[in-house]
Amino acid sequence: MSNEKREKSRRNFSYYMRVLDDATGKVVGHLSDISTGGFKLDSKYDIPLNVNLLLRIDQTGEISYKGFLVFTARARWSKRDLANPVMYIVGFQILEMSPEDYGIFVKMFNTYGTQVSVPEDIDSLDYLFG
Repeated sequence: MSNEKREKSRRNFSYYMRVLDDATGKVVGHLSDISTGGFKLDSKYDIPLNVNLLLRIDQTGEISYKGFLVFTARARWSKRDLANPVMYIVGFQILEMSPEDYGIFVKMFNTYGTQVSVPEDIDSLDYLFG
């Protein structure tokens, strides 16, 4: 029986893509893992938990005619990266996104997300999911 907490499939994100604070334009972090309901960032910042943030992901034109996606998300967990202690690994839940932008987000998931095989001892992957 799996100990997996997620109902939605998660994938490593194989494309370098920044996530920005929409109000300030400041880089919040870089996508490292993605699902259709959320994502994981590598960040220089310890993002406050359970605070709604208006975020933006700029698009390259490869999968969308739009220049960017804007949406509301909330950090659900955050911890220091053991391999690089000046960085944080942060898990976000998407709270609100327009249907058009969500379609593009799912296309990002399908295009750039790389499925990872899960070993029988799933507890060894706890660092991925908080």
